[in-house]
Amino acid sequence: MTDAGARKAGHGRGRSRAPAPAPAWATNRSMRWALVALASAAPAAAQEPAAPEPTAAAPRAREAPLWELGAGAVALQLPHYRGSEQSRAWVLPVPYAVYRGQFLRADREGARAVLVESRVFEVDLSVAGSAPARSEGNRARQGMPDLEPTFEVGPNANVTFARGPDWKVELRAPVRGAFTVERSSRHVGWSATPYVTAEWVQSGWDLGVRLGGLWGDRRFHGHTYDVAPEFATATRPAYRAPGGHAGWQATAGASRRFGSLWVGAFVRADSVRDAAFVASPLVTRHETWAAGIAVSWVFARSSVLVKVPD
Repeated sequence: MTDAGARKAGHGRGRSRAPAPAPAWATNRSMRWALVALASAAPAAAQEPAAPEPTAAAPRAREAPLWELGAGAVALQLPHYRGSEQSRAWVLPVPYAVYRGQFLRADREGARAVLVESRVFEVDLSVAGSAPARSEGNRARQGMPDLEPTFEVGPNANVTFARGPDWKVELRAPVRGAFTVERSSRHVGWSATPYVTAEWVQSGWDLGVRLGGLWGDRRFHGHTYDVAPEFATATRPAYRAPGGHAGWQATAGASRRFGSLWVGAFVRADSVRDAAFVASPLVTRHETWAAGIAVSWVFARSSVLVKVPD
């Protein structure tokens, strides 16, 4: 795609084409965003019940159902986008799903397909996403096309630096392609988000903190921060976002199971102060924050038990 074409794609141009058929869930905006929220909002430590306290200095291992299903709700407070001075509260129904297969897994480290696995190194496929933003409700984007939510998927390399019976420290380095979540999905670039994470169990709670940087190519940044000439105003000059560094994030989270009830929460600090696109007129605040809390009731589980290493 040419740069001009990428810029137009990044602003939702060309919507007059006939939309392709979509699965049923993709026609419901709230459900689409609920699925994206599951993939992106909660930190790794807030997605699986805590393991029993270990009885020896060996790595934690236990038997658990192969799969579990449930349903619940999540309350989120998120900026309209990274670098926006405005935020929005969301309350959404969400599914709860855990699968502990040999290759396909959806657990406290996210939904992924494990490709290579050892005690210190693992390669898998991971997912993430971003929230939608209606331009009519955002002062910086007035008169511009809405931002559709995005879904990201790609390979992720994990290296374990240190671990104990109930804790570990890892470097995770996901590289993902981003796609809009709409009837006619569009590829909007690539991102890389390496971060260091520490996870541990304390009094039955799964706790985690992580810190890392963000990078994206020109199309990825342009999707959010470009201002095409036709949308320029006296106070919003035309702008073309470059690729490169996109700032940093720090996240803390906690989760716990109480029988069939699962609860989890997270808080995230976000900075774009030294980002490549910081000069965009759509960047109206350098530091933002996000938070969320979720509650789910687990109503079904597999009778097949599998060993779950930490």
